[in-house]
Amino acid sequence: MLQKLSEHINRNLSFLKKKKLLIAISGGIDSVVLTHLLSALNFDISLAHCNFNLRGKESDLDEEFVIQLSEKLNLNLFKIHFKTDEFAKRNKQSTQIAARELRYNWFQKIIEQNSFDYVLTAHHADDNLETFLINLTRGSGLDGFTGIPEINGNVVRPLLKFSRETILAYAKINNINWREDKSNASTKYIRNKIRHKILPVLKEINPSLLESFAKTSEHLKESQQIIEDCIEKIALEVISVEQNCTKINIKKINQLSNPKAYLYQLLNKYNFTEWNDVHQLLSAQSGKQIFSRTHTLLKDRDFLLLSIRNTSTATEMTFQISEGQTEMTKPIHLKFESEQEKSKENKQTIYIDKRHLVFPLKLRKWQNGDFFYPSGMNGKKKLSKYFKDEKISLLEKQNTWLLCNNNNEIIWVINHRQDSRFLAKEATNNLFKITIVT
Repeated sequence: MLQKLSEHINRNLSFLKKKKLLIAISGGIDSVVLTHLLSALNFDISLAHCNFNLRGKESDLDEEFVIQLSEKLNLNLFKIHFKTDEFAKRNKQSTQIAARELRYNWFQKIIEQNSFDYVLTAHHADDNLETFLINLTRGSGLDGFTGIPEINGNVVRPLLKFSRETILAYAKINNINWREDKSNASTKYIRNKIRHKILPVLKEINPSLLESFAKTSEHLKESQQIIEDCIEKIALEVISVEQNCTKINIKKINQLSNPKAYLYQLLNKYNFTEWNDVHQLLSAQSGKQIFSRTHTLLKDRDFLLLSIRNTSTATEMTFQISEGQTEMTKPIHLKFESEQEKSKENKQTIYIDKRHLVFPLKLRKWQNGDFFYPSGMNGKKKLSKYFKDEKISLLEKQNTWLLCNNNNEIIWVINHRQDSRFLAKEATNNLFKITIVT
């Protein structure tokens, strides 16, 4: 089995041979063995070490060990210090989640700035099984039970098929030194509790536990692929995309054998977690919406509307346009031009008699009580009634901007209708053209 470590890397990971690689190294046995292996096989490697400042002097000794190892093997080393506890509290995360986010973000930054092809981590078979059991205790969909992927984008895990026991034996036979993280012996963290209290019992019941789990994991991945193929076909039938909005047809979803399960498969990559709430949205009143940390899901008549969540305060702000200004790019892109002739108008372009304007103009979202005089219609109309009559979706209403005079009169419901009070006549020397750039 020991010989298979080198053979596996040479045979199955030969695509890494001529690549520029970054190894995430902690000083622990796994990453140190990986470093020695790839160095001996003449891979083009550099090292990256994170000091999370979580274990006082021990963290500094880990860093010193990695520095000495890089010098001994003549390898380039990137290192960084993180205030992990502060980051975790600020982002309301566990220490482990915070550390993971910090290190992977940093790895990607190094890759981009130094043209590395891959970052390599030293996860092994025991890590894979521990992750499965953690997900099992917390409740997970199929994704959480298929294990850690050996290759995920530009992250590669060359040791994933090998046990901790095999890696330890390799280190001892080859006289490889490493740093022992004393916190690994503590059962404070759920992973260590599983490692020290649960896995020994399971391995006693089944000495070939890791091999059995590898087969189960492979079967689950095959099942997952079948599900993904099915979901791709279903998505073509129930989903449509319009501008920045994804529309899910409620009637077609309800005709499926298990609407809740299909919604999970269609939406799980958008970070929703309360799946009962997602399912109940199918029968909720229009206007009901739920949020993930990245997306909004809104019930609007016969559809669920999925959009990227706007966490900025732009929707609550008013933006001013000064006289003489020719363009604005945020929050939307508008151009302002004086013209001699009026060409054909459309939803993206309007013409105004400049004498009716009171600067600075205002750009804002609609509010209750807003009204205007829609061009092509008779008289005044509440904006809410106009939206309803035009069958404009709730999500589209939320994303609609108004161009207003300084006295708050609506000049243009942008991308929809101009106010008739500001229409420019054909013969005027005060023609003012406003265009939204899409």
